[in-house]
Amino acid sequence: MQSVVNLWPLIGVAIIIVGFVLRFNPMLVVIVTAMGTALAAGFPIDKILATIGTGFIKTRNLPLIILLPLAVIGLLERHGLRQHAQSWISSIQSATAGRLLIVYLAARQLTAAIGLTSLGGHPQMVRPLLAPMAEGATEARYGPLPERIRHKLRAFSAATDNVGLFFGEDIFVAFGAIVLMSTFLHEAGIDVEPLHIAFWGIPTAACAFVIHAWRLYRLDGVLARELQAEGISPLNAKVATASKGA
Repeated sequence: MQSVVNLWPLIGVAIIIVGFVLRFNPMLVVIVTAMGTALAAGFPIDKILATIGTGFIKTRNLPLIILLPLAVIGLLERHGLRQHAQSWISSIQSATAGRLLIVYLAARQLTAAIGLTSLGGHPQMVRPLLAPMAEGATEARYGPLPERIRHKLRAFSAATDNVGLFFGEDIFVAFGAIVLMSTFLHEAGIDVEPLHIAFWGIPTAACAFVIHAWRLYRLDGVLARELQAEGISPLNAKVATASKGA
């Protein structure tokens, strides 16, 4: 006799999709999703509140861990971290936004593969360093950039960090998802070592690097065409034209 599977707990998926589509507060969406899923699964109110309270007590030091690095980064930015990063990358003649991001993608993926996931990130690396350096490399060639191009460079910088981290950490044998998959398969009667799961993440990581590196390689050409369409030509070309006229 087949047992009936209760699908009502899946209502949490619908709640979180609707909440993010309507741009509600993420914390509120997550709390409502947890409450809705637990109630649909038949959990009593006291058990739900006890579980939430236990989780809060275990992670009460998490805000301090997050806020301290942000305060340090904010202090560095106030003393010109972004400006120094832009001026330094502008002094390298061969540097372009695409080349810079390819190098960062490789570094991010390799460090994540050995468990050093905290070396990068949007608040501590992309915003204060990587995005300003990509903008500085492009400004060194074209001068002041339109806001649309600046936002595009920032988006590519953030995406590069995401791709490097997401596919790099899948190779790390102690990554939580790998341990979870190994435990789940073991309970299902399939014995797979975490090392084997991490090993088979290498082809996916390699493909992700090649695909995104190709997109970054094409980025310089795309930026050149978009800037030329707006009447902005490379500064080197302007200097060469001026010297010929003289």
